[in-house]
Amino acid sequence: MLSRLFKAGEKVLSNLVSKKDIYMASRNQEKSPKVQELYDLCKETFTGKAPSPASMAIQKLCSVLDSVSPADVGLEEVSQDDDRGYGVSGVSRFNRVGRWAQPITFLDIHECDTFTMCIFCFPTSSVIPLHDHPEMAVFSKILYGSLHIKAYDWVEPPCIITQDKGVPGSLPARLAKLVSDKVITPQSEIPALYPKTGGNLHCFTALTPCAVLDILSPPYKESVGRSCSYYMDYPFSTFALENGMKKVDEGKEDEYAWLVQIDTPDDLHMRPGSYTGPTIRV
Repeated sequence: MLSRLFKAGEKVLSNLVSKKDIYMASRNQEKSPKVQELYDLCKETFTGKAPSPASMAIQKLCSVLDSVSPADVGLEEVSQDDDRGYGVSGVSRFNRVGRWAQPITFLDIHECDTFTMCIFCFPTSSVIPLHDHPEMAVFSKILYGSLHIKAYDWVEPPCIITQDKGVPGSLPARLAKLVSDKVITPQSEIPALYPKTGGNLHCFTALTPCAVLDILSPPYKESVGRSCSYYMDYPFSTFALENGMKKVDEGKEDEYAWLVQIDTPDDLHMRPGSYTGPTIRV
């Protein structure tokens, strides 16, 4: 009798363990992809009102963004020996063109009224020239590779020079302060910029094949004044400050530059690609 009860208890316990294993496996299978988690956080965080840089929502967003890997968004890391800048476009080895002619590939993950999620795939030495993000916040995650970033913020109140020395077309030059001039990798802290801080104007140069996952809030939208403008930077010594303008600290002139707006550079080669990562439920 006791033997039968013992065996029956073993069977019940075995069934319970099996059901628990099945339940846990099912829970793991149901776990949302990382990109879905990121989308849900963006939707919750970006509601039309700019969140504070120090808010818990932004800290949580940066933490999740920092954990995203190339595989989470359907990418494979490109080695330096395979530097073609093709991203996920699938170009075969029989129709390659010169490596230096390869464009930057843009992958659109999601865009709505309040934010954009996208990826830029860079071949070595490709550049996104100095450009701005008017009234926007941008969070960037380096998925693989090494990228040099040079970033400025405008000096406030605005210091604008109208002289025509060395400036094509006598365009005005506005004073900006250097915020960062460094190399970033997947191990780097998430670069975050805001409308007036963090390096709202920046330039990217790929030191190796690399990919960057960007979140922009709100998106570029020309009809409401959020269009992308490009700039050329000139050393501080190019122009003299006019009377009444804010002085810069002596010995720190290298931390400042004059920025002149230019047309979209002819050598900026960008092409659309296809996002092949997990589908997002919106």
